[in-house]
Amino acid sequence: MVKIRLARHGAKKRPFYRIVAADSRSPRNGRFLERLGSYDPTQDPALIEIKQDRLAEWLKNGAQPTGTVAQLIKKAGRAQET
Repeated sequence: MVKIRLARHGAKKRPFYRIVAADSRSPRNGRFLERLGSYDPTQDPALIEIKQDRLAEWLKNGAQPTGTVAQLIKKAGRAQET
């Protein structure tokens, strides 16, 4: 099963996340199928960048977003509307 989830990068106490499509059996920071965006919680306000066209394609093909990624998708959608 393909999951859309966060992969943690960055230094200690300075997290930076990539939003990736990955096989659910792969480790958190391991192999992934495609990079779909990024999330930087250290900025004010938090920076969320998502490739909407690629995200829609993965969701159409049955990929399941994790809870955190689902919330980020909603926030990014609201940010684009304003």
